[in-house]
Amino acid sequence: MAKKNKAASEVIDQKESTEGAAPFTLVNYILFAAGLLDIIIGWFLLRGGRITIAPVMLIAGYCVIIPLAIVFRKKQPE
Repeated sequence: MAKKNKAASEVIDQKESTEGAAPFTLVNYILFAAGLLDIIIGWFLLRGGRITIAPVMLIAGYCVIIPLAIVFRKKQPE
């Protein structure tokens, strides 16, 4: 019975140790950079008079890519 308690405490210790880890990985930073690049290109297109594609790119950057970069997490094996 002592072994089960020890194993459970080890699992809890592992979870606590990963909670303080850096929340963003390389994938998050790449998605964030892609979102910023999309937004910058969208602003240049808007300035150039492309009023059909520019708003689509801006909305995609602000509402899809950047939030996805913040929320995305890789699944960790148990």
